[in-house]
Amino acid sequence: MKLIYKLLKRIVISSFILYGYNLIAVNFNLFLPFNFFTVFTVVGLGSSGLFGLVLFKYLFL
Repeated sequence: MKLIYKLLKRIVISSFILYGYNLIAVNFNLFLPFNFFTVFTVVGLGSSGLFGLVLFKYLFL
């Protein structure tokens, strides 16, 4: 039960971080889609996952 609570907490926090990033990044045209892949990348890898997604978006798309 404790593991499920911790996972849900990380999902909610990562969602808010991704939403906050998108509020700022829309001005710089670096908007990340809010979907299953991006949320769980940030959940699993943390801030380095968000940085990696931004870098991937900037370099390849």
